[in-house]
Amino acid sequence: MKKGFTLIELLIVIAIIAAVVFVALDPLTRFQDARDSSRWTDVGAIIAAIKVDQVDNGGSYLSAVATTTNAGVYMIGTCTSGATATSITDYCDTNPDQVSCVDLTQLVTDGYMSSVPVSPNGSGTWTSSTTGYTLERRGNGILFIRACESENSDEIEVGR
Repeated sequence: MKKGFTLIELLIVIAIIAAVVFVALDPLTRFQDARDSSRWTDVGAIIAAIKVDQVDNGGSYLSAVATTTNAGVYMIGTCTSGATATSITDYCDTNPDQVSCVDLTQLVTDGYMSSVPVSPNGSGTWTSSTTGYTLERRGNGILFIRACESENSDEIEVGR
């Protein structure tokens, strides 16, 4: 009698190895991490573009940021279609009033960004109208850019 493995035994071993590799790679977590990484990059790019524009303009913020009131939080986007909410109580409202938004397309027009980033869709549906990012301007003039959602990070925020 010949010694060796049967086809069934080989298939079972291959299936077990494939299951272990699949669990070890955990594709869902990898996709969530990739979206969070994109959000970190986006918030950094937005704040950097605003600050470079500010330096180039002698310390003045671009008009969209300059007209925001101190200590206000605004959805970044145009917020022109279907805007019905009277105020943003949840700063990540997907349907805010236009006055609750800050339109940063001037950064694109002036060459500081190639486009205003839109958060990758996790649980929210973000568009150029409501990007999934907020701008907060504090009373002391410090700006914070935040992502409305994060999947594997505590909070995605950059301030300067």
